Amino acid sequence: MASAAEQLAANMSMGVFAKATELKQRIWFTLGALIVYRLGTYIPVPGVDASVMGEMMSQHGGGILGMFDMFTGGALGRMTVFALNIMPYISASIIIQLMSAAVPSLEALKKEGESGRKKLNQYTRYLTVFIAMFQAYGIAIGLESMRGSFGSAVIDPGPFFILSCIITLVGGTMFLMWLGEQITARGIGNGTSLIIMAGIVANLPHALASLLELGRTGALSPFFILLFVVIAVVTVAVIVFVERAQRRIPVQYPKRQVGNRMFGGDSTHMPLKINTSGVIPPIFASSILLIPATISGFATDGPAWLQWIAGAVGHGQPAYMALYAFLIIFFAYFYTAVVFNPEETADNLKKYGGFIPGIRPGTATAQYFDRVLTRLTTVGGIYLVVICLLPEVLIADYGLPFYFGGTSILIVVSVTMDTVTQIQSHLLAHQYEGLMRKNRVKGRR
Repeated sequence: MASAAEQLAANMSMGVFAKATELKQRIWFTLGALIVYRLGTYIPVPGVDASVMGEMMSQHGGGILGMFDMFTGGALGRMTVFALNIMPYISASIIIQLMSAAVPSLEALKKEGESGRKKLNQYTRYLTVFIAMFQAYGIAIGLESMRGSFGSAVIDPGPFFILSCIITLVGGTMFLMWLGEQITARGIGNGTSLIIMAGIVANLPHALASLLELGRTGALSPFFILLFVVIAVVTVAVIVFVERAQRRIPVQYPKRQVGNRMFGGDSTHMPLKINTSGVIPPIFASSILLIPATISGFATDGPAWLQWIAGAVGHGQPAYMALYAFLIIFFAYFYTAVVFNPEETADNLKKYGGFIPGIRPGTATAQYFDRVLTRLTTVGGIYLVVICLLPEVLIADYGLPFYFGGTSILIVVSVTMDTVTQIQSHLLAHQYEGLMRKNRVKGRR
């Protein structure tokens, strides 16, 4: 009997060790995939003069175009194969999610389970190719019209360059989409979010070095740099606090008698996040505001009305700030309505016999959810506006070369918290398995 228990204990320790090895393999796979992504941001698009691109980015990279280059990890400024990054895939995902709430056929697919999700993912991939082709064509045309002191940005312009540029950029985006899916399946965390975070963090050392250089030359006082660091730390702390904040709605399940035994009567809660929409509203708002600035930044010989629009919604302009705030609040409400359905939640609660104390099941519960969610979304939208516009004010008023804006901070902090949570979940699962096997060993003894 003792030998059997010892053998079971040995198997338990080997199982826990295997689980820990699996976690290590997932972490190493994630790091390796991100290294591959960073290497790809230095592979240039064939036929583009890098010196002209560097000159143009130094002239026009101080606005929204520079922020877009930050999201791509510098790939746009170097015009590499990952110049579009994974942004077309994100745009396609958001569009499909929004359409699934408005188009009945897509909404039906969403409720079909795994098969429906696979079809929606396939539609997202098709839309990603279309969006990437459109953006790649615009970049190719813009590159051919780009001129610098060293000459044309394109060494040999023509139809062949446009075709090769489109194929290269679309291929780079599709590779990143595949790489993100591999990280999600075989690594730790959400692959798409980690790729975006890696691109943002890659520019952080250069931005900090530029900030310190301004302090060394006397352009910024040491007190202001210290104040800026304090503001950044406080901003990160506020983001962590709000992202973890919840409104817990109490839910009661009635007691029921089965034979001579009583079941149920449990009390629990339903957590509703203050920021239910996450980082989606700032990302979508930034994507919309980037369109005119990106087109005008590459099409230097474009029409006057396009240049005027790009100037009016330029980085730091009042119209840009107002539109940014409006779009963030709008998409906060819209996306929250997409991901949380009060009627469906109330029906599911009623189906399983649960109810909110003091609220009648059914329509009254749905109205209560809607009222609470509206108030939470209002607070969450204001929080997103403050977080996203505070760095914009510092950049616009003080000319800081620090394009680690509010959207970037939200993405980095949120992705880091999600990744750490997943690692902790793996560790807790390993400890739980080890504890259960240990209890089984004691029981056999």
